Amino acid sequence: MRFARCLRSILSAAVIFAGPAGAATRDLGKGFADHGIAAPVSENRGTAAAVDGKGRNLALVWLHGVRGAFALLEVDADTGRSAQLSVPFPADGDTPYSTLLSRGNRFYTHFGGHFCEYDPAARAFTFVTNTAPQMAMNIIEDENGVIWSVTYPQSGLVSFDPKTRAFKDYGQLYKQNWAQYPGGLSLDDAGWVYWGVGNTMFQAIAFDPRSKTVKTLVAEKDRRPGSASVFRAGNGKVYVSVGRKDGWLECHAGSACEVEGRPPGRAAFGRRRDQMSFPDGRRLAKVDLVERELVVAGPATNDAKRVRFDYESEGSNMRSIIVAPDGMISGTTMHSARFYSYDPRSDRWVRHGTYKPWNSVCLQGGRVFAGCYTGGILLEWDPAREWVEPGRTNSNPRVLFACAPVINSPRRILAHPDGKTIILAGRPGYGRTGGGLLFWDRSAETPTLLAHTNVAPNLSTYSLVALPGGKLLGGTATRTGQGGEVKAKEAELFIMDMATKAVEWSKAPFPGVQFYRDLALARDGLVYGFADQRKLFVFDPVRRKVIHEEDIGEKIGPVIPAEGSGVFVPGPGGELYVLFERGIGRLRPEKRDIVLLAESPLPISGDCGGACLDGRLYFASSSHLCSFKLPDNAKTGAETPDVARQSPAARPASASK
Repeated sequence: MRFARCLRSILSAAVIFAGPAGAATRDLGKGFADHGIAAPVSENRGTAAAVDGKGRNLALVWLHGVRGAFALLEVDADTGRSAQLSVPFPADGDTPYSTLLSRGNRFYTHFGGHFCEYDPAARAFTFVTNTAPQMAMNIIEDENGVIWSVTYPQSGLVSFDPKTRAFKDYGQLYKQNWAQYPGGLSLDDAGWVYWGVGNTMFQAIAFDPRSKTVKTLVAEKDRRPGSASVFRAGNGKVYVSVGRKDGWLECHAGSACEVEGRPPGRAAFGRRRDQMSFPDGRRLAKVDLVERELVVAGPATNDAKRVRFDYESEGSNMRSIIVAPDGMISGTTMHSARFYSYDPRSDRWVRHGTYKPWNSVCLQGGRVFAGCYTGGILLEWDPAREWVEPGRTNSNPRVLFACAPVINSPRRILAHPDGKTIILAGRPGYGRTGGGLLFWDRSAETPTLLAHTNVAPNLSTYSLVALPGGKLLGGTATRTGQGGEVKAKEAELFIMDMATKAVEWSKAPFPGVQFYRDLALARDGLVYGFADQRKLFVFDPVRRKVIHEEDIGEKIGPVIPAEGSGVFVPGPGGELYVLFERGIGRLRPEKRDIVLLAESPLPISGDCGGACLDGRLYFASSSHLCSFKLPDNAKTGAETPDVARQSPAARPASASK
């Protein structure tokens, strides 16, 4: 937590000097440089068309950036005049997943363990209180104007009466050993509250606010992976799907009975209120935070007005870094998803929209390959061609294959040394346990998708390295898809035969380890890796045995979390650099240890890994692209074949030929 507060403090100051385009590099001293914000825009996490105290139309927008939701933006729909109001509580990186504009013209949301009310007439937050964790997945207004919110991850429920100002936190009402995504929040005409939960095993909950009675409505034998559908019908009862096309539970006053056929139509109460229409009949048709433009339509047909506005942003978290074949430092950000390309020679940027965030990237044959979230999408990008967004004719990048639900959130991509195979790994779909592997044959353009049961049951692969003799070494993690149930006690290493796709060996060499962060094959033929964030180990792939281990965290601290990237960064001369949260190290294979080269003046982020180009190692510090001047004894030419890791950390353009 102290580290997170430090990072927020640094980035709050950084926004002052980092411009949206053009020359942005700052010398930070001791060989470090800050090249600016990769994507100086924020993501929209909730919009409403409201009116102020003078009857003027206002667009309300929750802004999300590197700190999570950091401000509520007000924009005058006629003039574009804007104002930002900082979040009135410590959001700690959280963000809204549901918002509500009430019939009384109040804007509600619930995140970061806080429920809040914003009054556009007063232009102020008029109610804020802390709650049980964490953020709302559904907010509704009942017939009496009371606001209800149900939250991730353990079915927390709160209510707020805007008239009496009475707030009630009922706590977390349905706890599981996996994170729940609640939805379908509704009330019957007897005052009972209902919602569905997913994704590991769906369920529906009934709650009486008066007696505090909690009931589960779906029998254990009828539960399955997924989410329950819950809604209120016109007859005042609530209906819950039970997993069959024509099977529903009819619920009233906490009791439920199974009915066949289609339930009655939905009631007007409980439907999502139109939050994009102003009282004067006009409509907020578009809010573009990239171009900083509003579009207000109507009330006449084909009548639209475009309004320019501005806002301040620290940008989005960087998600990937690679040295593309055109010699540019390229990648994407996460929220919002934006492509960036930085030219170190001219200190200039190119930025535009992208098809999903690139979680992991690699090079092969002059192409950049990316694994994208969500959907486990494999993309191929040719930097020599014009950028054409996927979905259009002759798109570039090109969508090759979608792996979901076997892989939904890619965590590692490997360009195999055979020159024709791309291997993608990661976490599975929502509510699932165990991620698989995709083998993409570039010459035939055919996929081979393996389930986790054929690789490492109940585990997800997070690190990969190609071994001599057509073998593949993988490191796993116990992590699941979002909302999934952890079933494995510890992570494993495995060796697979590339030809047969059969696992020949697997073992958990370190009891209790949850995550093998990265693997790299060094020039001595040994594999170096990190278990969790502190343990450096050396693995002999011939003897299939760990021959050295050391808690490197005791003298240097933890390596980066490496959720979608590598800890090791191949250098221009075949050396291996290591990204720590506090600085940059170098592996010394002859001593089987790591020496810290320099402490970074900015914290190093864990999502991107790094890339070497022209004597500098590029890395991310949250939304900022930074670099470090490599020692003079590091070569500046192409990488040597000694480093055969072929991981998602970027490789110089020469290595792709």
